[in-house]
Amino acid sequence: MKELCAVVVAAIFCGLAIGSAAAQGVAASRPRERELGLPIGGTAGPLDAITDVAGVEVGHTTLVSGSGKLVVGKGPVRTGVTVVHPRGKGSADPVYGAWFTLNGNGEMTGTIWLEESGILEGPIAITNTHSVGVVRDAILQWQVSRPGLQPWGLPVVAETWDGRLNDINGFHVRPEHVLAALDSAHGGAVAEGNVGGGTGMVCHQFKGGIGTASRKLDARDGGYTVGVLVQCNYGLRRDLRVAGVPVGEEIADLMPCTAARDPSVRAGVPRCAVPTSSSAPSLGAAGAEQGSIIVVVATDAPLLPHQLKRVVKRVAVGLGRAGGFGGNGSGDIFVAFSTANPRVATDTGLTRVEALPNARMNPLFYATAQATEAAIINALLAAETMTGADDFRVYALPRERLVAAMKKYGRGR
Repeated sequence: MKELCAVVVAAIFCGLAIGSAAAQGVAASRPRERELGLPIGGTAGPLDAITDVAGVEVGHTTLVSGSGKLVVGKGPVRTGVTVVHPRGKGSADPVYGAWFTLNGNGEMTGTIWLEESGILEGPIAITNTHSVGVVRDAILQWQVSRPGLQPWGLPVVAETWDGRLNDINGFHVRPEHVLAALDSAHGGAVAEGNVGGGTGMVCHQFKGGIGTASRKLDARDGGYTVGVLVQCNYGLRRDLRVAGVPVGEEIADLMPCTAARDPSVRAGVPRCAVPTSSSAPSLGAAGAEQGSIIVVVATDAPLLPHQLKRVVKRVAVGLGRAGGFGGNGSGDIFVAFSTANPRVATDTGLTRVEALPNARMNPLFYATAQATEAAIINALLAAETMTGADDFRVYALPRERLVAAMKKYGRGR
């Protein structure tokens, strides 16, 4: 493990793209919400990840290079792309799907046809705001060259803005990075934190990024699995909650800052100092909430598109539990799919499908809310302190102080 960490650290400072295997190796050594015993509720699947839904695969390409003053087109670069294959990259079989927006200051392409047809065709990708176009086009390039896939497409690509840490106007995500994420996607454990599309993201003014979680229903409720993957880049510190505990109020220091000595660089942004418990800035001066979160929900429960619409709306409940409320400047956009009912888009003259009765959907609603909150917390737990463009620095959520806050409120083990 030490050798693997050394490789990853070298990759960061030498300006290399970090592959998913290396990033995953580091993430695996960090405690997650279930290891910490956070009382979010529900029963996690074996991986506590979206890949607990059989067939789902996730791939990342992570781009980290440069340091110091921002030079548009050169860096520093802190960005990437994350892809989710609903049935795996080897399958051309679409799935039933639906989407929902809590607040629409963001983008998710392909949703008009998804709303119209109820069918999700191909992978879902998440990147930074200014790379949506290149990611969309690269997915089409990947699709039209693969046997069995239709020769046209309307890819679903979503975004959040990483311009605080990343040279976002340098357009560093290239088609080859998207293709690498598509081709390297796999099941099993999912890398979290500073990886893929989440590399340069900030969540509740801590370092954010990619997070995932799952919840498995009791056998009496069908034993189905709900998996969630988030790219979190939203929220104020004062609003952060974990299982109802006001963690953001308890950890009021370690706010974003710039380490640049030149006062003209990021004027108005606080300068970094050696953090101490007595140097906490006022949370009341934190400014207006802005940022975004993209959430992907997968399930193996047999649901029709209108039922998936009901499920995907419950993401907002989990987001609210964690402290998000869909502020005016936030793009809170969610998509859900079911891996049940294979070949739903095949023209056989008559399609036969299975679906749960609406009266049996409550456990799925609970699971979606719980897995969403857990995925956000896992993103925060996995992410590490990052310094990016203009030496802008965002600190990691200190795990030991999170645990102390939970115990203070009688919510820790």
